[in-house]
Amino acid sequence: MAPIRVALIGLSSSANTSWAAQGRLPYFLSPRGISHYEIVALLNSSVSAAEAARENFVLPSSVKTYGDPNDLASDPDVDIVVYCTRVDTHELIVGPSLRAGKAVCVEWPLVENYEEAVSLTENQCLGNSMIGLQGLVSPIVLLKLKEILRSGRIGRVLSSDIHAFGDLLRRDSLPEGLTYFTDRDVAGNPITIAYAHTIYYVHEVLGEFASFQSRMQIQRRTVKIGNKDGSYIGETRTDVPDLLAGMGITYRSGQQFKGTPGFVWTINGEVGEIMITANGAYVHSDSYQEPIEIRIHGHATDEVVDVPWDWEDWRKELPHRARIVAVLYERFAHWWESGRPDGLAEELDWPRLGDTVVRMRELDEVFKQFDAQTG
Repeated sequence: MAPIRVALIGLSSSANTSWAAQGRLPYFLSPRGISHYEIVALLNSSVSAAEAARENFVLPSSVKTYGDPNDLASDPDVDIVVYCTRVDTHELIVGPSLRAGKAVCVEWPLVENYEEAVSLTENQCLGNSMIGLQGLVSPIVLLKLKEILRSGRIGRVLSSDIHAFGDLLRRDSLPEGLTYFTDRDVAGNPITIAYAHTIYYVHEVLGEFASFQSRMQIQRRTVKIGNKDGSYIGETRTDVPDLLAGMGITYRSGQQFKGTPGFVWTINGEVGEIMITANGAYVHSDSYQEPIEIRIHGHATDEVVDVPWDWEDWRKELPHRARIVAVLYERFAHWWESGRPDGLAEELDWPRLGDTVVRMRELDEVFKQFDAQTG
Protein backbone atom coordinates (compact mmCIF):
# COMPACT_ATOMS: atom_id res chain seq x y z
CA MET A 1 0.00 0.00 0.00
CA ALA A 2 1.22 3.51 -0.80
CA PRO A 3 2.42 5.45 2.25
CA ILE A 4 0.27 8.15 3.85
CA ARG A 5 1.73 11.44 2.58
CA VAL A 6 2.49 13.89 5.41
CA ALA A 7 3.04 17.65 5.49
CA LEU A 8 4.61 19.02 8.68
CA ILE A 9 3.91 22.58 9.82
CA GLY A 10 6.21 24.21 12.35
CA LEU A 11 9.28 21.98 12.11
CA SER A 12 12.16 24.37 12.69
CA SER A 13 15.62 24.37 14.22
CA SER A 14 14.92 27.83 15.65
CA ALA A 15 11.45 27.18 17.07
CA ASN A 16 10.64 28.37 20.60
CA THR A 17 9.68 24.82 21.53
CA SER A 18 11.18 21.55 20.32
CA TRP A 19 7.94 19.59 20.27
CA ALA A 20 7.79 19.12 16.49
CA ALA A 21 11.38 17.90 16.33
CA GLN A 22 11.29 15.77 19.49
CA GLY A 23 7.66 14.73 19.81
CA ARG A 24 6.52 14.31 16.21
CA LEU A 25 9.41 13.82 13.81
CA PRO A 26 11.13 10.78 15.43
CA TYR A 27 8.21 8.44 14.73
CA PHE A 28 7.94 9.48 11.09
CA LEU A 29 11.66 8.77 10.60
CA SER A 30 11.61 5.46 12.49
CA PRO A 31 11.31 2.09 10.70
CA ARG A 32 7.80 1.74 12.12
CA GLY A 33 6.79 5.19 10.91
CA ILE A 34 8.34 4.77 7.47
CA SER A 35 6.28 1.61 6.97
CA HIS A 36 3.12 3.76 7.07
CA TYR A 37 4.05 7.36 6.30
CA GLU A 38 6.20 9.54 4.06
CA ILE A 39 7.02 13.21 4.74
CA VAL A 40 6.36 15.00 1.45
CA ALA A 41 6.06 18.68 2.43
CA LEU A 42 6.96 21.33 5.01
CA LEU A 43 5.19 24.61 5.76
CA ASN A 44 6.89 27.34 7.76
CA SER A 45 6.61 31.12 8.04
CA SER A 46 8.28 31.38 4.62
CA VAL A 47 9.51 29.11 1.87
CA SER A 48 13.09 29.87 2.87
CA ALA A 49 12.37 28.87 6.48
CA ALA A 50 10.87 25.60 5.26
CA GLU A 51 13.93 25.00 3.08
CA ALA A 52 16.18 25.64 6.09
CA ALA A 53 14.21 23.08 8.12
CA ARG A 54 14.45 20.53 5.32
CA GLU A 55 18.22 20.94 5.30
CA ASN A 56 18.60 21.02 9.10
CA PHE A 57 16.67 17.79 9.61
CA VAL A 58 18.28 16.09 6.60
CA LEU A 59 15.02 15.43 4.79
CA PRO A 60 15.03 14.44 1.11
CA SER A 61 15.29 17.20 -1.50
CA SER A 62 11.98 15.92 -2.89
CA VAL A 63 10.16 17.29 0.19
CA LYS A 64 8.21 20.34 -1.01
CA THR A 65 8.50 23.62 0.88
CA TYR A 66 5.69 26.10 1.45
CA GLY A 67 5.19 29.47 3.13
CA ASP A 68 1.44 29.82 2.54
CA PRO A 69 -1.15 27.44 4.09
CA ASN A 70 -3.47 27.91 1.12
CA ASP A 71 -0.79 26.65 -1.28
CA LEU A 72 -0.24 23.60 0.89
CA ALA A 73 -3.97 22.92 1.11
CA SER A 74 -4.09 22.90 -2.70
CA ASP A 75 -1.38 20.25 -3.02
CA PRO A 76 -3.09 17.02 -4.21
CA ASP A 77 -0.08 14.96 -3.12
CA VAL A 78 -0.62 15.58 0.63
CA ASP A 79 -2.93 13.28 2.62
CA ILE A 80 -2.51 14.58 6.17
CA VAL A 81 -1.24 17.87 7.55
CA VAL A 82 0.41 17.86 11.00
CA TYR A 83 0.35 21.19 12.85
CA CYS A 84 3.00 21.98 15.48
CA THR A 85 2.51 25.71 15.88
CA ARG A 86 1.32 28.21 18.48
CA VAL A 87 -2.38 27.95 19.28
CA ASP A 88 -3.25 31.45 18.07
CA THR A 89 -2.16 30.44 14.55
CA HIS A 90 -4.27 27.29 14.35
CA GLU A 91 -7.52 28.67 12.98
CA LEU A 92 -5.71 30.54 10.20
CA ILE A 93 -3.54 27.66 9.02
CA VAL A 94 -5.77 24.64 9.80
CA GLY A 95 -8.86 26.03 8.05
CA PRO A 96 -7.59 25.79 4.46
CA SER A 97 -6.63 22.12 4.78
CA LEU A 98 -9.90 21.22 6.50
CA ARG A 99 -11.88 22.94 3.77
CA ALA A 100 -9.81 21.10 1.17
CA GLY A 101 -10.86 17.79 2.76
CA LYS A 102 -7.42 16.80 4.00
CA ALA A 103 -6.82 14.85 7.18
CA VAL A 104 -5.29 17.01 9.92
CA CYS A 105 -3.47 16.50 13.20
CA VAL A 106 -3.45 19.59 15.42
CA GLU A 107 -1.63 20.29 18.67
CA TRP A 108 -3.63 21.01 21.80
CA PRO A 109 -5.14 23.52 22.50
CA LEU A 110 -7.16 23.30 19.32
CA VAL A 111 -7.89 27.04 19.08
CA GLU A 112 -8.07 30.04 21.40
CA ASN A 113 -11.56 29.57 22.83
CA TYR A 114 -14.76 27.57 22.77
CA GLU A 115 -16.49 29.71 20.13
CA GLU A 116 -13.59 29.26 17.72
CA ALA A 117 -13.61 25.50 18.37
CA VAL A 118 -17.28 25.31 17.42
CA SER A 119 -16.63 27.45 14.34
CA LEU A 120 -13.65 25.40 13.17
CA THR A 121 -15.23 21.98 13.70
CA GLU A 122 -18.83 23.02 12.92
CA ASN A 123 -19.73 20.69 15.81
CA GLN A 124 -18.67 17.69 13.73
CA CYS A 125 -16.44 14.86 14.93
CA LEU A 126 -14.18 15.13 11.83
CA GLY A 127 -13.29 11.45 11.63
CA ASN A 128 -10.12 11.99 9.60
CA SER A 129 -8.56 14.26 12.21
CA MET A 130 -6.36 13.92 15.31
CA ILE A 131 -5.85 16.24 18.26
CA GLY A 132 -2.60 16.22 20.22
CA LEU A 133 -4.04 14.84 23.45
CA GLN A 134 -1.71 11.87 23.44
CA GLY A 135 -2.12 11.30 27.18
CA LEU A 136 -5.35 9.49 26.33
CA VAL A 137 -3.38 6.68 24.69
CA SER A 138 -0.77 6.46 27.44
CA PRO A 139 -0.19 2.88 28.59
CA ILE A 140 -0.92 4.10 32.12
CA VAL A 141 -4.20 5.85 31.33
CA LEU A 142 -5.58 3.52 28.69
CA LEU A 143 -4.32 0.19 29.93
CA LYS A 144 -3.42 0.10 33.59
CA LEU A 145 -5.82 2.51 35.28
CA LYS A 146 -8.85 1.41 33.29
CA GLU A 147 -7.83 -2.22 33.76
CA ILE A 148 -7.57 -1.79 37.53
CA LEU A 149 -10.92 -0.03 37.80
CA ARG A 150 -12.69 -2.58 35.62
CA SER A 151 -11.23 -5.43 37.68
CA GLY A 152 -12.94 -4.17 40.82
CA ARG A 153 -9.71 -4.22 42.84
CA ILE A 154 -10.57 -0.97 44.61
CA GLY A 155 -14.36 -1.29 44.38
CA ARG A 156 -16.64 1.60 43.57
CA VAL A 157 -14.74 4.86 43.06
CA LEU A 158 -15.47 7.37 45.83
CA SER A 159 -13.11 10.23 45.04
CA SER A 160 -10.11 11.36 43.01
CA ASP A 161 -7.39 13.81 43.98
CA ILE A 162 -4.48 15.21 41.93
CA HIS A 163 -1.60 17.45 42.93
CA ALA A 164 0.33 18.59 39.85
CA PHE A 165 3.11 21.10 39.29
CA GLY A 166 4.18 22.77 36.05
CA ASP A 167 7.81 21.93 36.68
CA LEU A 168 9.04 22.16 33.09
CA LEU A 169 9.39 25.91 33.62
CA ARG A 170 10.73 28.01 36.49
CA ARG A 171 8.46 29.46 39.15
CA ASP A 172 9.11 33.11 38.41
CA SER A 173 10.51 33.36 34.88
CA LEU A 174 10.00 32.30 31.28
CA PRO A 175 12.32 31.91 28.29
CA GLU A 176 12.05 34.86 25.92
CA GLY A 177 10.37 32.72 23.26
CA LEU A 178 7.57 31.74 25.65
CA THR A 179 6.57 35.19 26.88
CA TYR A 180 3.19 34.62 25.23
CA PHE A 181 2.46 32.31 28.18
CA THR A 182 1.73 35.54 30.09
CA ASP A 183 -0.95 36.68 27.62
CA ARG A 184 -4.26 35.00 28.23
CA ASP A 185 -5.62 36.06 24.83
CA VAL A 186 -3.03 33.85 23.07
CA ALA A 187 -4.54 30.85 24.93
CA GLY A 188 -1.28 28.91 25.11
CA ASN A 189 -0.29 28.84 28.78
CA PRO A 190 0.17 26.42 31.71
CA ILE A 191 -3.57 26.31 32.48
CA THR A 192 -4.70 25.60 28.92
CA ILE A 193 -1.82 23.17 28.30
CA ALA A 194 -0.56 21.37 31.43
CA TYR A 195 -3.77 21.50 33.45
CA ALA A 196 -5.96 20.78 30.42
CA HIS A 197 -3.93 17.73 29.40
CA THR A 198 -4.35 16.39 32.92
CA ILE A 199 -8.08 16.97 33.25
CA TYR A 200 -8.63 15.38 29.85
CA TYR A 201 -7.36 11.97 30.93
CA VAL A 202 -9.10 12.29 34.30
CA HIS A 203 -12.33 12.45 32.32
CA GLU A 204 -11.15 9.57 30.13
CA VAL A 205 -10.65 7.36 33.19
CA LEU A 206 -13.43 8.55 35.51
CA GLY A 207 -16.04 10.21 33.28
CA GLU A 208 -17.61 13.66 33.12
CA PHE A 209 -18.49 16.05 35.95
CA ALA A 210 -22.15 16.57 36.77
CA SER A 211 -21.07 20.11 37.72
CA PHE A 212 -17.94 21.76 39.08
CA GLN A 213 -16.52 24.76 40.87
CA SER A 214 -12.94 25.92 40.54
CA ARG A 215 -10.82 28.77 41.79
CA MET A 216 -7.72 30.29 40.21
CA GLN A 217 -5.26 32.94 41.33
CA ILE A 218 -2.42 34.94 39.84
CA GLN A 219 0.19 34.67 42.58
CA ARG A 220 3.16 36.06 40.66
CA ARG A 221 1.92 39.00 38.62
CA THR A 222 5.36 39.94 37.35
CA VAL A 223 7.40 37.35 35.45
CA LYS A 224 11.08 37.67 34.59
CA ILE A 225 12.17 37.00 31.01
CA GLY A 226 15.24 34.84 30.64
CA ASN A 227 17.90 34.64 27.96
CA LYS A 228 19.41 31.41 26.65
CA ASP A 229 22.56 32.05 28.70
CA GLY A 230 20.56 32.10 31.93
CA SER A 231 20.59 35.87 32.37
CA TYR A 232 17.48 38.00 32.64
CA ILE A 233 16.66 40.57 29.98
CA GLY A 234 13.55 42.11 31.49
CA GLU A 235 10.19 41.33 33.00
CA THR A 236 6.54 41.44 32.05
CA ARG A 237 3.12 41.45 33.68
CA THR A 238 0.91 38.40 33.36
CA ASP A 239 -2.85 37.96 33.30
CA VAL A 240 -2.64 34.15 33.32
CA PRO A 241 -3.40 32.33 36.61
CA ASP A 242 -0.59 30.23 38.08
CA LEU A 243 -2.68 28.36 40.68
CA LEU A 244 -5.85 26.33 40.17
CA ALA A 245 -7.86 24.39 42.73
CA GLY A 246 -11.07 22.50 42.19
CA MET A 247 -12.53 19.46 40.44
CA GLY A 248 -10.25 17.25 42.54
CA ILE A 249 -7.12 18.94 41.18
CA THR A 250 -4.60 21.36 42.60
CA TYR A 251 -2.28 22.68 39.91
CA ARG A 252 0.55 25.15 40.51
CA SER A 253 2.99 26.57 37.97
CA GLY A 254 6.63 26.04 38.83
CA GLN A 255 8.56 23.35 40.66
CA GLN A 256 7.21 21.26 43.52
CA PHE A 257 8.79 20.95 46.98
CA LYS A 258 12.32 19.66 46.42
CA GLY A 259 12.59 15.89 46.46
CA THR A 260 8.86 15.23 46.08
CA PRO A 261 6.92 14.08 42.96
CA GLY A 262 5.65 16.66 40.49
CA PHE A 263 2.47 14.67 39.97
CA VAL A 264 0.47 12.59 42.47
CA TRP A 265 -2.93 11.13 41.60
CA THR A 266 -4.94 9.07 44.07
CA ILE A 267 -8.19 7.32 43.19
CA ASN A 268 -9.99 6.22 46.34
CA GLY A 269 -12.39 3.29 46.20
CA GLU A 270 -14.57 1.44 48.69
CA VAL A 271 -12.06 -1.38 49.18
CA GLY A 272 -8.77 0.08 47.98
CA GLU A 273 -6.90 3.05 46.62
CA ILE A 274 -4.65 3.68 43.61
CA MET A 275 -1.70 6.07 43.68
CA ILE A 276 0.17 7.23 40.57
CA THR A 277 3.35 9.28 41.01
CA ALA A 278 5.48 10.95 38.36
CA ASN A 279 8.29 13.46 38.31
CA GLY A 280 6.64 15.76 35.78
CA ALA A 281 3.37 17.63 35.65
CA TYR A 282 1.40 14.81 34.05
CA VAL A 283 1.63 11.19 32.87
CA HIS A 284 3.00 11.78 29.40
CA SER A 285 5.75 13.63 27.53
CA ASP A 286 8.83 14.51 29.62
CA SER A 287 7.46 12.71 32.69
CA TYR A 288 8.46 9.40 31.12
CA GLN A 289 12.15 10.24 31.44
CA GLU A 290 11.94 8.96 35.01
CA PRO A 291 9.91 6.04 36.40
CA ILE A 292 6.17 6.54 36.76
CA GLU A 293 4.87 4.36 39.57
CA ILE A 294 1.44 2.85 40.11
CA ARG A 295 0.62 1.36 43.50
CA ILE A 296 -2.53 -0.11 45.06
CA HIS A 297 -3.37 -0.11 48.74
CA GLY A 298 -5.79 -2.93 49.56
CA HIS A 299 -7.85 -1.95 52.57
CA ALA A 300 -8.66 -5.49 53.68
CA THR A 301 -5.02 -6.67 53.68
CA ASP A 302 -3.56 -3.23 54.47
CA GLU A 303 -0.84 -4.04 51.95
CA VAL A 304 0.58 -1.84 49.22
CA VAL A 305 1.57 -3.53 45.97
CA ASP A 306 3.32 -2.17 42.90
CA VAL A 307 1.56 -2.44 39.55
CA PRO A 308 4.15 -3.10 36.82
CA TRP A 309 3.85 -1.61 33.36
CA ASP A 310 6.19 -1.34 30.41
CA TRP A 311 6.48 -0.03 26.87
CA GLU A 312 6.06 -2.19 23.82
CA ASP A 313 9.49 -2.95 22.36
CA TRP A 314 9.04 -0.78 19.26
CA ARG A 315 8.23 2.26 21.39
CA LYS A 316 11.38 1.83 23.45
CA GLU A 317 13.33 2.68 20.30
CA LEU A 318 11.78 6.18 20.24
CA PRO A 319 12.64 9.21 22.43
CA HIS A 320 10.41 9.54 25.49
CA ARG A 321 8.50 12.51 24.07
CA ALA A 322 7.58 10.57 20.94
CA ARG A 323 6.43 7.29 22.50
CA ILE A 324 2.75 7.94 23.04
CA VAL A 325 2.47 10.43 20.18
CA ALA A 326 3.48 7.53 17.98
CA VAL A 327 0.41 5.59 19.09
CA LEU A 328 -1.87 8.26 17.63
CA TYR A 329 -0.20 7.83 14.24
CA GLU A 330 -0.22 4.04 14.49
CA ARG A 331 -3.95 4.01 15.09
CA PHE A 332 -4.63 6.52 12.35
CA ALA A 333 -2.55 4.46 9.91
CA HIS A 334 -4.41 1.27 10.83
CA TRP A 335 -7.72 3.03 10.18
CA TRP A 336 -6.52 4.58 6.91
CA GLU A 337 -5.06 1.33 5.59
CA SER A 338 -8.20 -0.60 6.60
CA GLY A 339 -10.38 1.52 4.35
CA ARG A 340 -11.32 4.17 6.93
CA PRO A 341 -14.21 2.28 8.57
CA ASP A 342 -16.83 3.84 10.84
CA GLY A 343 -16.75 2.76 14.46
CA LEU A 344 -13.58 1.56 16.15
CA ALA A 345 -12.85 -0.49 19.24
CA GLU A 346 -11.48 1.54 22.14
CA GLU A 347 -8.00 0.09 21.76
CA LEU A 348 -7.90 1.28 18.12
CA ASP A 349 -9.51 4.70 18.53
CA TRP A 350 -7.94 8.13 19.06
CA PRO A 351 -9.09 11.68 19.99
CA ARG A 352 -10.35 13.84 17.11
CA LEU A 353 -10.89 17.57 16.71
CA GLY A 354 -14.61 17.31 17.38
CA ASP A 355 -13.97 15.48 20.66
CA THR A 356 -12.21 18.55 22.05
CA VAL A 357 -15.18 20.92 21.86
CA VAL A 358 -16.59 19.69 25.16
CA ARG A 359 -13.22 20.26 26.82
CA MET A 360 -12.91 23.72 25.29
CA ARG A 361 -16.32 24.50 26.77
CA GLU A 362 -15.13 23.29 30.17
CA LEU A 363 -12.00 25.48 29.97
CA ASP A 364 -14.21 28.39 29.00
CA GLU A 365 -16.23 27.85 32.17
CA VAL A 366 -13.07 27.61 34.31
CA PHE A 367 -11.99 31.05 33.11
CA LYS A 368 -15.51 32.49 33.44
CA GLN A 369 -15.53 31.41 37.08
CA PHE A 370 -12.12 33.04 37.55
CA ASP A 371 -13.36 36.30 36.02
CA ALA A 372 -16.43 36.25 38.28
CA GLN A 373 -14.22 35.72 41.33
CA THR A 374 -11.89 38.57 40.44
CA GLY A 375 -14.68 40.94 39.44
